[in-house]
Amino acid sequence: MSHIDPTAEQFQTFKDLPRDTPIEMLNLVRFNDLANYPGDHELARDGLTGAQAYGLYSKHSGPVLGKVGGSIIWRGGFETMLIGPSDEAWDAVFIARYPNTAAFLAMVTDPDYQRAVVHRQAAVKTSRLIRCKPADGGTTFG
Repeated sequence: MSHIDPTAEQFQTFKDLPRDTPIEMLNLVRFNDLANYPGDHELARDGLTGAQAYGLYSKHSGPVLGKVGGSIIWRGGFETMLIGPSDEAWDAVFIARYPNTAAFLAMVTDPDYQRAVVHRQAAVKTSRLIRCKPADGGTTFG
């Protein structure tokens, strides 16, 4: 099963959580080999890879992320699954921080973001977007 966009129920659960605190979103993304644009999209026949389409998404959505006060606070390269399904591998792994839920909602409803998200939808084979509550680091796991 592909997970590209949230279901209505998942999005409602997200919106029902506290809205006045910072949030961090863990992003795990696997790309399509070839971008899967809708047939009428201007890039549908250009033969872009999923990675290239995701690059366009990043380029066009990044300014909106900054405009709402968000930022990428960590990114890394996937190497291997130590615990978890062995068939899950990720092309992009990063954490985005938002000042609050309103900032995230402002981003995803921004007209510039709405135009950019078509590239994400074409690029992504499957993904996980996990909302986290920020916590202090340290030297213990608990």
